[in-house]
Amino acid sequence: MSNFIKAKIVESGMTMTEVVKALNERGKEGSIQNLSQKLTRGSLRYDEAVEIADIIGYEIQWHKK
Repeated sequence: MSNFIKAKIVESGMTMTEVVKALNERGKEGSIQNLSQKLTRGSLRYDEAVEIADIIGYEIQWHKK
């Protein structure tokens, strides 16, 4: 999942630093090191993933099989 999210950030034309700055502007305290560690450890919460997706212009959808 880490590589997928990082790839989507790059595809959006943003950097990790810009994503963290946008998260901080939304009241989410954090740093690029913190986000990178969460992605590496696989400890990113679902609500954080949804917020990152929104920032980079994506939405997460669930589809029934």
